[in-house]
Amino acid sequence: MDVTVKFLGGAGAVTGSKYLIDLGEFEFLVDCGLYQGNRELRDRNWDKFPMPPMEMEAIVLTHAHLDHIGYLPKLVKQGFSGPIYCTEATAELAKILLLDSGKLQEEEAEYARKKGYSKHDNPQPLYTQEDAEAVFPKLVPQEFERPFSIHPDVTVTYYHAGHILGASIVKIVVKGKEQEKKLVFSGDLGRYHDPILYPPSRIPKADILWIESTYGDRVSPPVKPEDELGRAIRDTFDRGGLVIIPAFAVGRTQMVMYYLFQLMEKGKIPKAPIFLDSPMAINATKLYLDFKNDHQLSAVLEEDGNHPFDHSQLHYFQKQEQSRSLNEYRGNAIIISASGMATGGRVLHHLFHHLPEEKNGVIFVGYQAEGTRGRRLLDGEPEIRIYGREVPVKAKIYQIDGLSAHADQNELMDWAEGFIEKPKIAFIIHGEEKSASTLGQKLHDELGWQTILPQYLESFLLFENI
Repeated sequence: MDVTVKFLGGAGAVTGSKYLIDLGEFEFLVDCGLYQGNRELRDRNWDKFPMPPMEMEAIVLTHAHLDHIGYLPKLVKQGFSGPIYCTEATAELAKILLLDSGKLQEEEAEYARKKGYSKHDNPQPLYTQEDAEAVFPKLVPQEFERPFSIHPDVTVTYYHAGHILGASIVKIVVKGKEQEKKLVFSGDLGRYHDPILYPPSRIPKADILWIESTYGDRVSPPVKPEDELGRAIRDTFDRGGLVIIPAFAVGRTQMVMYYLFQLMEKGKIPKAPIFLDSPMAINATKLYLDFKNDHQLSAVLEEDGNHPFDHSQLHYFQKQEQSRSLNEYRGNAIIISASGMATGGRVLHHLFHHLPEEKNGVIFVGYQAEGTRGRRLLDGEPEIRIYGREVPVKAKIYQIDGLSAHADQNELMDWAEGFIEKPKIAFIIHGEEKSASTLGQKLHDELGWQTILPQYLESFLLFENI
């Protein structure tokens, strides 16, 4: 049996992760992500899929972020009918995120149609909520560290990756006539000292490795992220302003809620209303109670009295009328809303109304991909286009790197050093060119690895006649 891989995404970019593994008679996809970021990347979501989707027999997911699962509804709509394997928490998060994604795309297409700022006369969503729901019956939840078979010759095992609830490192064992080969996908690796999630698991052996490189060229500052967050909030509150925190609904939102609770309890920031304005984030937060074995917060959540997800300052806003009421809010308060890169969602309304005021603050707590509004705000652009209008940026923009969900360069290297044997090939994926090339060179120089930076739609023969 020959084994090949084709890079349908996550190569030369941080989004759109899709890796097609071909064993000849059995083809399956690892991750099925949506392209986000600049127009050139987003346009790939509309391209014809490089193979007939009905010919693929399975999909294996690493975790539930849209850049790893967000293309599933379109693929199913185009004819994919096989099982979609994932961890138990990922299955539940995927339902929340995909349904929300379909809803947002419907809303954005309708808004563009009304306002006439699309280049298309009748703009259509990439997929709908109904398309998203069609994915749900195909999800096949699996436990961590319990091998399962997706084919008589292919066994998969999930290991904790940190990053977000349910996120996994994927080990795939392919059994040939004479030998076995191990394929390991890092997925997105989390931090080693995350107060909520378990650290990434060590994997001793991989014949072929796919390792993410989102932060492959940078080291997180040696400061406590909660201290930096506290400083930015105090700075904004001292001006009489309001804080907006664009945060991904899964992972970063819960981390921010944890730190805000700690900061207020310790008296490091004034007690002020916290508005969690994201139905998706609210639903995701509830899953931390359902999957207590997947994180380290169980002891905190079981204590009597307040905890990070239930205290007097915290207000959950599900309804749009509640969200709109914040447009005119003035004074000290904290609004947490998605999306984390300000590419869509309710946070755009808050930015639209509050960016023009100098006293306000916007705190970014995660990675901002090239081409996103978040990156443009961090780059200091004086105006940002929202809903077809140029909005002046007067509010102060902050970035807290230490709250990123991604391992930094040191942590990626630390994880790589856990392999007791060198992989035959290490593909450097899910990173922009600079971060990927920097990590690849470092792995080569310090560990002696053969590293490859694959390009979009590039294919490689991994094994021949195994």
